[in-house]
Amino acid sequence: MTERLTSPQNPKIKELLALETQSRERKARGLFVVEGRREFERACAAGYEAVTVFVREGEACADKADFLVSDRLYEKIAYRGGTEGLVAILRARDLHLQDIRLSPSPLVLVLESVEKPGNLGAVLRSADAAGVDAVLVCDPLTDLYNPNLIRASLGAFFSVPAVACSSDEAYAWLKAHGIAILTAQLQDSELYYATDMVHPTALVFGTEDKGLSDFWRERADAHIRIPMAGTMDSLNVSASAAILAFEAVRQRNQKKLP
Repeated sequence: MTERLTSPQNPKIKELLALETQSRERKARGLFVVEGRREFERACAAGYEAVTVFVREGEACADKADFLVSDRLYEKIAYRGGTEGLVAILRARDLHLQDIRLSPSPLVLVLESVEKPGNLGAVLRSADAAGVDAVLVCDPLTDLYNPNLIRASLGAFFSVPAVACSSDEAYAWLKAHGIAILTAQLQDSELYYATDMVHPTALVFGTEDKGLSDFWRERADAHIRIPMAGTMDSLNVSASAAILAFEAVRQRNQKKLP
């Protein structure tokens, strides 16, 4: 019979809460937390190992549970609403550049020093929709297994390879695979829809407050920009990534037309 938990002092609950809130704990133990049936199922389909599964009592997915938790306790361990009554601890996997499998004409997104997990999660969601081969997170300021990142991606974290690496490593890998580097920037740039993205392409984005570093600006094959008709001079990085990724999709689909 599945054990029922009601106290936040239970060691299993304490472990879960520590993994939810502490990046250091996640890294030290090689574990992370997923909340929601949809995200959990996508993680399992991608080959991630479930370590412990907590299900709110009365949920239809109780058969997946290692532990059933009371309604009151579930409110303490759930970090968002509408999560279908499931929270799980999974084993993390270290993904490296050499693990990425590229398509014949790859499309890669590169994010430099991204800080907000919600932005990175939203980029992964767009990357999944656009069929992006991989997302390279250079010199990251956020933990890739941050629960807010996984939540914002709606599980796309498990379908799009996301690799944390240095800018030097990313650049060397892109050049070794013959992938053209296009940097999104305002200065010295041409309109994005006037730039060829049919061939192997990497789209590189900087932070909203500082933009791209000179490292990427100086090494780019082309600089591109999104025209801004209002008073703002930039978009949220996730919006920019979606626009440019789908421009690459449009160009590639157009090329296939008779």
